[in-house]
This record gives sequence, structure tokens and C-alpha cells, in this order.
Amino acid sequence: MADLESARTIALSHAETEEFQHFDHPAFRIRKGKIFATLWLKENKMMVKLRPLDQSIFHTYDPRIFYPVPNKWGLQGATFVELGKVRQDMLEDIIQLAWQTAGLKNAKSKRK
Repeated sequence: MADLESARTIALSHAETEEFQHFDHPAFRIRKGKIFATLWLKENKMMVKLRPLDQSIFHTYDPRIFYPVPNKWGLQGATFVELGKVRQDMLEDIIQLAWQTAGLKNAKSKRK
């Protein structure tokens, strides 16, 4: 199972990623642009930003580990990951996907 430090290490292992504070949560963004993940220290979970389709795939796999953030952000793909329950390889996959998704959105916004 994963923990907060392994989630942080995985997030920071991606190119052009930086960590900063966002509403009292350690957050990770690509190229000083889009946030792709935040750590929820007290709750021992991570929020990752996915496309709604990707969110539904992970949620279908195990809704106790992967579930939408309970508000409008959740409807847009913001997904909680329970770190104490998720396998390390699945955490790596979901963070990679969130990083790729944010990178694509960031590249599109810079072209405008």
C-alpha cells in the first residue's frame, strides 16, 4: 500500500513538476500551469484531476479506493485516492494519467 511520501515522490518524479501550497494542501503542477494532484495530509489521501471517463474507470475498479470529490469538481474528474488502500503500481498509474491530462490542458491553453 502507498503512503503520503510515496505519493509525493511519484508526483515529483514527473518532468516539469513543482510542489507548492494550495489552500493548505501540498499541490503539484506541471510547467507552472495546471494542478494535477493535491495531498490531503490529515485524511491520508490524494486528489488527482482526471477526465471524467478516466475517473469512472478507476471508480468502477474499486469505489472504496477511487471516488469523485463530492462537489462540482468531482463531476469534472477530480478524484480522491485512498492512499492506505491503493497498490503502489496503481498509484503510479493514476498520477501519471493526471500529469498527462494536465500537461495536455496546459499545452492547449498556451496555444490560444
